[in-house]
Amino acid sequence: MKQSRQPSNGIISDPETLADALGVDPEAIRRVHEVYPLQISRYYLSLIEEEGDPIWRQCVPDLEELNGEGEEDPLGEEADSPVPNISHRYPDRVLFYISHVCAMYCRFCTRKRKVGDPQSLNDEGIAQGLDYIRQHPEVRDIIVSGGDPLMLPVEKLDSILGSLRAIPHVEIIRIGSRVPVTFPQRVTPELCAMLKKHHPLFLNTHFNHPREITPESGHACSMLADAGIPLGNQTVLLRGVNDDPAVMKRLMQKLLTIRVRPYYIYQADLVRGTDHFRTSVQEGLKIMASLRGHTSGLAVPHFVIDGPGGVGKIALIPDPVVSFDEEEIVLKNYEGFLCSYPTHPRERQADEVR
Repeated sequence: MKQSRQPSNGIISDPETLADALGVDPEAIRRVHEVYPLQISRYYLSLIEEEGDPIWRQCVPDLEELNGEGEEDPLGEEADSPVPNISHRYPDRVLFYISHVCAMYCRFCTRKRKVGDPQSLNDEGIAQGLDYIRQHPEVRDIIVSGGDPLMLPVEKLDSILGSLRAIPHVEIIRIGSRVPVTFPQRVTPELCAMLKKHHPLFLNTHFNHPREITPESGHACSMLADAGIPLGNQTVLLRGVNDDPAVMKRLMQKLLTIRVRPYYIYQADLVRGTDHFRTSVQEGLKIMASLRGHTSGLAVPHFVIDGPGGVGKIALIPDPVVSFDEEEIVLKNYEGFLCSYPTHPRERQADEVR
């Protein structure tokens, strides 16, 4: 089914309205909605071309979400949370959860347990998070996340960013937001002018398919880039969405045309209700092999698994090492050609002979 392009900036959050917009029976959507929240911008819905396509799969509730195994908190974020809304896993940086709302609740979300739940966040928790950061001078890098921080009122986000920027040991602030993809109309001159006050500020967004790169999303990214904000992208490898080397390569290339640098491709997390999205790790490595050497290095992100239980991100690459000993390493390039390289500098080898 081809959706007409809808200029409305509205958001759908109930099963009946969504089913009516899609022309489907609401019962399945209603059943999933009883367990997991529903929210889709009319803009993102307008990108659907047919039932089950890559856009549909990301945003329309599916009965598969009620099946399968997995964990509510596969990354152990709560175990790394010394105070509400803070996850402190790495030595010099923390994740600061400041919004429970997104323009769209992605069906594969790693925080399905809390995103969309107003009980997961309050002003007292945000104040506690700020106090924690103030009291930990080793923290120099803040990832402001949610939910989606850009869904907050501009004044409230300005206040939080200003409080962070006033902390002397905070050097870098990063925002994680899918708004440029799912609700680009939210990116306004007012928002960009506010963000520009808090440099150095970085933003990582989340494009998963080339069809998400539209004139609207491209314009939103241009506005953010023109405000001096470096943009990165974190893609999740998803079955039926982007688990195809040609699709992934095109996505990475198109991102560069809107000034967004590919940063990560994530192996899908082991989140309850998302089994139907997961691919094999080998498929991810195959996709990485299809990128390296076949397109610009600018278009090649890191392929990572965010390790279960809070161990952090682990990068994987297709293994180019054929053999490795005391004399040489034999490597395979992207075309399959072999080359050898001395393991030690030649002077050292000569010294060892003497």
